[in-house]
Amino acid sequence: MSNIKKIQEEIVEEFEMFDDWMQRYEHMIELGKSLPLIEEKYKTEDNLIKGCQSKVWVHAELQGDRLIFTADSDAIITKGIIAILVRAYSNQHPKDILEADTAFIDEIGLKEHLSPTRANGLVSMIKQLKMYAVAYQTQLN
Repeated sequence: MSNIKKIQEEIVEEFEMFDDWMQRYEHMIELGKSLPLIEEKYKTEDNLIKGCQSKVWVHAELQGDRLIFTADSDAIITKGIIAILVRAYSNQHPKDILEADTAFIDEIGLKEHLSPTRANGLVSMIKQLKMYAVAYQTQLN
């Protein structure tokens, strides 16, 4: 089982392989296609991320002491963004998610290459994943 830092480093290395942002966007779209999709029954108002221009649903479930995220979006770039976050933070202990930094987002240059509304959405997605971690960490204590 990979820890969050290792997964984040793998993501940064993947993005460094691409010469330009068109290739990186294509990669994000491919990542979105491999996203563990949320079940239809979880595509509810409660699971919608507030602050996103697109619709993004995230569901969290505790399996043992690990938090498993599934997600979906109605926009392909946004789906790629949430796929990156799910990859980094899913199947991890809530405490580790809370302690993890998000510097890898800056390292791949994601924030600076997103429109302001998508960048705000990215921040909202990270905040929501951390909120789930807080809620489930409380249950584990």
